[in-house]
Amino acid sequence: AGTQRARAGAQTSLHVPYGDGDGEKLDIYFPADPSGTFPVLVYIHGGYWQCLSKDESGFAAPPLVSQGVAVVAVGYDTAPKGHMDAMVLQVRRSLAFLVERYSGIRGVYLCGHSAGAHLAAMVLSTDWTEYGVVPDIKGAVLVSGVYDLEPILHTYVNDALNMSREVAQRNSPMLCISPAVPAAAACEVLVAVAQHDSPEFRRQSQEYGQALRAAGWSVSLLDLAGVDHFDIIEKLSEDSYVLTQVGEELPSSL
Repeated sequence: AGTQRARAGAQTSLHVPYGDGDGEKLDIYFPADPSGTFPVLVYIHGGYWQCLSKDESGFAAPPLVSQGVAVVAVGYDTAPKGHMDAMVLQVRRSLAFLVERYSGIRGVYLCGHSAGAHLAAMVLSTDWTEYGVVPDIKGAVLVSGVYDLEPILHTYVNDALNMSREVAQRNSPMLCISPAVPAAAACEVLVAVAQHDSPEFRRQSQEYGQALRAAGWSVSLLDLAGVDHFDIIEKLSEDSYVLTQVGEELPSSL
């Protein structure tokens, strides 16, 4: 229902291709007056890299769009069709496409839940020199994410992903933290975890947050009481944590 509402109230471009692959599409919810510049929130969905899609991701749009923020839901090829290397590459390419295509974008905020938080964290470690464009990433909200893929190798989650140890290592945000360049130092990273997340999720969020901080990134850890792995993302969007994160930018743009 949230997605339906979002589509009614905004100028919306659905299934915008950022590449040739079937899954390489974006849903873009523009603010009512996208003629000027606007911040953009890029939402990367979860689903253990093998289910859900961008189509359920519009729920975050209405409160943001009404405040002048564009919301983009990123599609990527989930497993078994998509391999981990390919998904990481797709999400990085989708960002490069966005900032090249829409000159009005002023500041990018990433938000991802679960597997989406993993992909968003991999975006933070991108070497943009090979993309010919450097997105101005001002913030990232990483919700109940996975930052070390090795523990997944021997679980059912890897049945569809079929990752080798090498693939898991090179796609683990924990193992590819880049030291914060001056631009990254201005990027606020919020690592959020649910009180009822499993001990493994909680441990990984804690360790990843600390490792980012040690590399010079600006990190806040948020431990959200009374929620679990699945309802934390609704809670965050309802309580407009995400809005507050992006809202720092808003007074100047309105």
